[in-house]
Amino acid sequence: FVATVKTGPSFADAAVGRIAQGTKVLAEGGYDKIFRTTFETAPEEQLLKTYACYLSTSAGPVMGVLYLSSQKLAFCSDNPLSYQVGAQTQWSYYKVAIPLHQLRAVNPSTGKANPAEKYIQIISVDNHEFWFMGFVHYDSAVKNLQRPLQPARSS
Repeated sequence: FVATVKTGPSFADAAVGRIAQGTKVLAEGGYDKIFRTTFETAPEEQLLKTYACYLSTSAGPVMGVLYLSSQKLAFCSDNPLSYQVGAQTQWSYYKVAIPLHQLRAVNPSTGKANPAEKYIQIISVDNHEFWFMGFVHYDSAVKNLQRPLQPARSS
């Protein structure tokens, strides 16, 4: 008998989650509208890419969308998460926003036990680490998320 440790959602779970998320995106007017209502944005800020993925947290993986704009990298969970405040249970979306000028590193990583588990580690200049996983187009995500760290080309 071999025990297996499940570190992420199954492909079936992910597929069902993505269908539900696609329905939500259509209902709310698209990713750009959701991005602008979820996060504080500048009028000239442009949404460049969106990635359906999971953020690894101490409570387990949280499904949501990672947004790459011309000014920030931001993540918001698909659903509100519960947390305790005294005796009360409260609900809130899990949100992270890092201005691009505060990004220190974007590192691709694979699981040591299972090389099929691919992660992207994001590190801010103040040494906060975020681990994202479950990307449909992992290599493309790595390339696009690393782009803001490349030196600006002079025109």
